[in-house]
Amino acid sequence: MSHQSNSFSNPLSEDLVKKIDQLNLPIIQKQHIRLLAHCLAIFKEISKDDIPSFEDNELLKDWCDQQSQKFNDEKFNQLFYQQMSSAAKKLNSFSKSIKKNFKELELEDLITLVGKNSAN
Repeated sequence: MSHQSNSFSNPLSEDLVKKIDQLNLPIIQKQHIRLLAHCLAIFKEISKDDIPSFEDNELLKDWCDQQSQKFNDEKFNQLFYQQMSSAAKKLNSFSKSIKKNFKELELEDLITLVGKNSAN
């Protein structure tokens, strides 16, 4: 199946997706890592260059509004923003706890975060 048939772009490289798929983890954890990696890539893309954490709700709200226009569904827009905001909070909190700029987070960090959440 061609990736070009999908009108939505994927900010994750094919290599990163393959690395996640090859992890020796349950499928649900792989999916969680994939979702966080996808969100992280978006946050990096829409954030200002010099910020250590992604806490700009206005930037995120504007981005979600733009993406949601494709569906013309206000309920989806609200839920989409809530979910993206939740991911931003989770990644910000984790990056601060390991004393890293959120833009420096890597696959290994996301694996640690998901593993930590699964243990709770």
